[in-house]
Amino acid sequence: MKVIFLQDVKGKGRKGDIKEVAEGYARNFLFPRGLAKEATSSSIKEVNAFKKSEEKRRAAELQSAQELAAKLEKMTIKITSKAGDNGRLFGAVTSKQIAEALKKEDIVIDKRKILLDEPIRSLGYTQVMVKLHPKVTATLKVSVIEQK
Repeated sequence: MKVIFLQDVKGKGRKGDIKEVAEGYARNFLFPRGLAKEATSSSIKEVNAFKKSEEKRRAAELQSAQELAAKLEKMTIKITSKAGDNGRLFGAVTSKQIAEALKKEDIVIDKRKILLDEPIRSLGYTQVMVKLHPKVTATLKVSVIEQK
């Protein structure tokens, strides 16, 4: 029996997949739990239309991520912090502070997408990786300036 999966089912199929399964499995397990529905010609057309719209949405997301990456590559974020005599900071600059500085520039990026191996602990310029999309990563320049 051909079914369309409405949710991911481990070992059988992902949401939107059209697969052939045993009739008993479909009637006794998948249908009562709302995991799948029978594949009719109209429901197959519906799934194909959904997949096309989902593909367009993903392409638009990728495009906007690439545009934002190009914008971030040109930017330099300035963060002020108290520092000692030899340029070591009292404390550190974290991804949260970088996200807040970007927010002031009207760019909203989640702090978890800012990839810092360890917090910035010295004055000067640092290259910071920002993961905007699974396929798009940008490099942002962060300038840490001594607070007077």
